[in-house]
Amino acid sequence: QVQLVESGGGVVPAGGSLRLSCKASGQPFNAYSMGWFRQAPGNEREFVAAMKSYGSSTYYANSVKGRFTMSRDNAKNTVYLQMDSLKPEDTAVYYCAADRHLIASSLGLPAQYDYWGQGTQVTVSS
Repeated sequence: QVQLVESGGGVVPAGGSLRLSCKASGQPFNAYSMGWFRQAPGNEREFVAAMKSYGSSTYYANSVKGRFTMSRDNAKNTVYLQMDSLKPEDTAVYYCAADRHLIASSLGLPAQYDYWGQGTQVTVSS
């Protein structure tokens, strides 16, 4: 079992930055592929970024490429999502997800992840 706890959400003006954190309880942490997803009211959960197990590759949605950066600190069992140049359309609940058995083509699919955090709200004001 893996437990995920997100933190770092909040309210920020357009153009601002936030850094989300997701701390995991599972071991070995670096064996898990990790993903960030978001869900705005009335919308489906959508892919934001993902990092394959052992940190070999990182993938981003086109809508956040160049603005968001995902990283992981295996010593702290934590992944981060640095969000810069935020836009009002980035407003959503952001979720961290983990799974141990994902191939690259599945990283963007929420249904493929076994473990989810509780989510953290990000609100970008215009």
